[in-house]
Parts: sequence; C-alpha cells; structure tokens
Amino acid sequence: MCLIPPDLIVALRANDSNRHAAMAAGAPTPDPVPLVKLFNPCGAATWLASELDGDGDTLFGLADLGFGYPELGCFSLREIGAVRLPFGLRILRDPDFSTRFPLSIWADAARRSGGIVGAQRLLDFVGSAAARRDPELPPSP
Repeated sequence: MCLIPPDLIVALRANDSNRHAAMAAGAPTPDPVPLVKLFNPCGAATWLASELDGDGDTLFGLADLGFGYPELGCFSLREIGAVRLPFGLRILRDPDFSTRFPLSIWADAARRSGGIVGAQRLLDFVGSAAARRDPELPPSP
C-alpha cells in the first residue's frame, strides 16, 4: 500500500536535501512545514512528516502515539504502512492536510496541548484569528 503519493515523496525528499545542504554549508537548519499527516482511524496515533531520507523509508517529523508526549524524530514509513488494525483498516493519510506553520511551531503546540490533534485545533484557531485581523493573510487551511 502506498501511503504517500509521488508528488509528496518528491517534496519530502527536497526538504531533506535542503537540510543536508544547509548543514554542509554551516547555514541555519531549515524549519519546513509538515507536508504529510498520517493517522490511525481507530486510535489516537498521528504523525506529521516534513522530510524523507534517501533510503525512501525514514521520515522525519512529529510523532504522537496518543500518550500525551508528542516527539520530534524519525519513524519508518514501511513500519507504519505495515500496521494492521481491526476490521481490516490501516494507517491512513489525510489528503486534505495542509498548513502554513513550520514543524517547530507544531511541536511546541502539540507539547502544550498534549498531542497533534489538540495542536491542530489550537493552530487552526490562531490562523483564523490572525486572518480576521489581517485580511491579506492567506486563509487558514
């Protein structure tokens, strides 16, 4: 099962390449926005990914297994794709997910709210409040 379509694979790989290039040049490490949201339709586990390593398996992003302690780190796309849930369900990708907030903001909001779902509510509220104050801002996704 292909959880991530080719166009997002390319974008995730580009973020990884940009980070490696910045590190090699001694420049500040980029803070990209998460591009992919994966979730357990039967539970609380949620992952936001911003990068994909050259091995095609190792994602970097924010992982929230539903215990109230979301963490930045690496996780395996193959392992997530191999999860079998009750009733024949699997881990899903949210095709409507998009954000303008970088991963560091998501991580901070998730830690403060206890998870990615809470962070999404918080950031949606912040984004819509900012848009009301400044109509020139793009609408909150």
